[in-house]
Amino acid sequence: MRWVRAVGGGRSGAAGWRMFPEGHPRARFAPLLLVLTFLSGLVDAASFLGLGRVFVANMTGNVVFLGFALSGVAQLSAAASAVALTGFLAGAVAGGAWRRNAEPGRLFAPLVGVQALLVALALAGQGAGWGRYAVLVPLACGMGLQNAVVHRLGVPDLTTTVMTRTLTGLAVDRPGPATVRRGASVVALAAGALVGGLLHARAGVEAVLVAALVLSLAVALAALRGR
Repeated sequence: MRWVRAVGGGRSGAAGWRMFPEGHPRARFAPLLLVLTFLSGLVDAASFLGLGRVFVANMTGNVVFLGFALSGVAQLSAAASAVALTGFLAGAVAGGAWRRNAEPGRLFAPLVGVQALLVALALAGQGAGWGRYAVLVPLACGMGLQNAVVHRLGVPDLTTTVMTRTLTGLAVDRPGPATVRRGASVVALAAGALVGGLLHARAGVEAVLVAALVLSLAVALAALRGR
């Protein structure tokens, strides 16, 4: 809980403003968005390694996997990719429609809190042996919610999932504050995938989902305290 208090208080705001020396009205969310980026790597490790070569955060990969599966690649499931895409879109639609005219910063904590509940549901499904779709659907819906609230916040360079444009910006633009944000985002996603892969290898999908649940709850509590 000390970590939650630290991130939710002045340290988060100070770190956010250091990442946005040029100023941004929602700079205080930057550290929390990096934690969500790490979380994206975690849940994609759980889904790809434990649920049959499908992503719940990286929808670009799912679209490509869907095409591969439809072409007859035996290791991939068109149904799993389609279900993940549908769940993600459902979560994104819900996250975009809820209190559409409200200030996005006030919606961050409750939407990430709902995401944590969906991760908990996925964990329960995995532990009870309900099958991969019972785990895949809530994870994908939660990532859709996450992307919806991040999109509504509109914090530059910290999308939490999309790295193609981030890497392009790193390569094309001159070094500056954006370089730091983009580099941190890439490192956070890679670190999340690394930790997720290690946890999966040693303790299975449940361990990865427990870590994802703890992180999502911590982010929601920190954001609530920061308000």
